[in-house]
Amino acid sequence: MHRLAISNFALAAAVALMFPGLARGDDLSQERCRLAADQLPAAFARCGVLKVPENPAVPDGAQVELFVARVAALTSAPKPDPLLLIAGGPGQSTVDFYLQMRAAFEAVRRERDLILVDQRGTGRSSAGFTCSVPDDLALDTAGPEQLGSFIDSCVAGLEHDPRFYTTTVAVADLEEVRAALGIAQWNLYGISYGTRVAQHYLRRFPEHARAVVLDGVVPPALALGPDVAREAQRALDEIFARCRADDGCGKHFADLPAEFATLLARLEAAPVGNATRAGAAAEAPPAEPAAAQAPPEKTTFGAQELRALVRFMSYSSTTVALLPVLLHEAYNGNYDPLVSQASTLLRGLPESLSFAMSNSVVCTEDMPFVAAGAGDGLADTYLGTSIVDSLSLICSRWPAGEIDADFKTPVQSDLPVLLLSGSNDPITPPDYAQLVAATLPNSAQLVGQGQGHGLLPVGCVPRIIAKFIDDPNPQSVAADCLAAEPPTPFFLTLLGPAP
Repeated sequence: MHRLAISNFALAAAVALMFPGLARGDDLSQERCRLAADQLPAAFARCGVLKVPENPAVPDGAQVELFVARVAALTSAPKPDPLLLIAGGPGQSTVDFYLQMRAAFEAVRRERDLILVDQRGTGRSSAGFTCSVPDDLALDTAGPEQLGSFIDSCVAGLEHDPRFYTTTVAVADLEEVRAALGIAQWNLYGISYGTRVAQHYLRRFPEHARAVVLDGVVPPALALGPDVAREAQRALDEIFARCRADDGCGKHFADLPAEFATLLARLEAAPVGNATRAGAAAEAPPAEPAAAQAPPEKTTFGAQELRALVRFMSYSSTTVALLPVLLHEAYNGNYDPLVSQASTLLRGLPESLSFAMSNSVVCTEDMPFVAAGAGDGLADTYLGTSIVDSLSLICSRWPAGEIDADFKTPVQSDLPVLLLSGSNDPITPPDYAQLVAATLPNSAQLVGQGQGHGLLPVGCVPRIIAKFIDDPNPQSVAADCLAAEPPTPFFLTLLGPAP
């Protein structure tokens, strides 16, 4: 079953080394530390904890601890304006995001330090603000009563007030971190929900921002919810169209949309269990496991699991390449590859995001702004109304916070901004970036054709970002290399694509 508690990540601190130039050293002292997360290579940094008021209006009240790490530049004389990373979600740990994507930031790190702040409620800044999901509860299949009961117990068990875990407060936290580190100006990189944070920081503290990179852009006015299913359907339709136009994929999987619809209906009627290959029930039962071995975990794969898997596989062209063959194999009765992929891709998702912090953001900044009739037509998408229904139930019971009066208005700024989009992004399409660019006259938008959510790891994009941070002139951004980065070719069999 899925669990939403934050995973325990190893972090060991050793010899104390102060950050240079601290404005308020008593607030944030740092030690040399080792950043590590499950199944990811570790990194060394200087780490510390900054205490900030839970409620900014009550500075002497309850405190929240923010985990801050500074990854040193590769030069002995780094430039004074480091790069601040802001993760997505909402609810992802920035430290863990960096460990996943660290290679893509090495070009920037040649000249600049990297600043990592786990936003309040996430990762190593989540003390007193986590909810553990019982082993017998799966949130993707729980009924309204079961889910509602869990939400109530989750809220009741929080040590901190969920009304103060919003973007508005998080941006004020970042400004506290900047001041504590004695940084006059820094550059910002935000991914997905992190682009919302970066834009609001740009709105509130423009004098401290030098250049901004928005990757997978979320417009401030967007009410996250109904558009998720629509954009996921658009992305899937584009995947099917690209397969049909590809000689190999179109030949091998000519009826892919119909096969997917049939597969979805079949799993809706009868989920499959551990015996996933057609005819497996007629085979001899497996031998009893040895006494020293734990019995295999019983799993069920149904329509909801298929929807979730297809949605998240649509995020990256690498996983998109596998989608046609996995769906085709399952349609023909071989569910094993599909179930195995779900086990790999979906198992860690709940643990990677803060359930509590995500709810505080969405229930304050999104669901209250969903227009009447916004959910019309969602039943025609493969995700249906499930996401909106779940968010509506959660937010009917989750305390909403306050946002700045101008929070949902477009950000207007003359500062240099680079906007990155994937043409096949299933959650933040290029149209969103165009809306944001309309009030940013000193900006440039790049679109990776056939790419998904987040261009950071794609081909030459790390070099483009590094050059932009070094010389933040949108008019001089050279993106010819991006056009030469095609999406990963479709697998025609389980062994791989055609030669």
